[in-house]
Amino acid sequence: MVAMTSSAPLSWGGFSAAEPAFADTVRERFGLYRHHVLATLRKDGSPRVTGLETDFRFGELLLGMMPDSRKALDLRGDPRFALHANPGPGAEMGDGDVRVSGRAVEITDPALIARFIEEATPPEPFHLFRAELTEVVRVGLDGEALVIRSWRPGQPLRTIRRTGDDAPPTEMS
Repeated sequence: MVAMTSSAPLSWGGFSAAEPAFADTVRERFGLYRHHVLATLRKDGSPRVTGLETDFRFGELLLGMMPDSRKALDLRGDPRFALHANPGPGAEMGDGDVRVSGRAVEITDPALIARFIEEATPPEPFHLFRAELTEVVRVGLDGEALVIRSWRPGQPLRTIRRTGDDAPPTEMS
């Protein structure tokens, strides 16, 4: 068994600085659609899946929610989340399948909230969280091969190619 190194979660800006091209790819994929799928944990530990709009602003991945919504209350109780980019119509997913996970930290700084309101004009009132990332994954096709790219704080971007034959997956870093 290989020991895993772990690092503290990073903001979107930290991820983008570490892996700019991959961050651009992921952000573009989220930009294709307005609504995405957020997974949170209920008080009893069971998962909750719900729709969500994302916002990339101030070097952050921001998650906005209606006041006292179940997802906001879930994140206040347990900040762990997973966010899956809307796969879009059909089964082709030419732009790949993208998901991020980590911890959501509620933004309470009045100046930052005022700046967000000025720039984004969200319906008020609202809860605003910033994502601290622990993993970013993109799965896509390259010809007949399935290509999985994954990143974690403090680790290099990993690329694994899987082909339809019986050959084991190959890792390319």
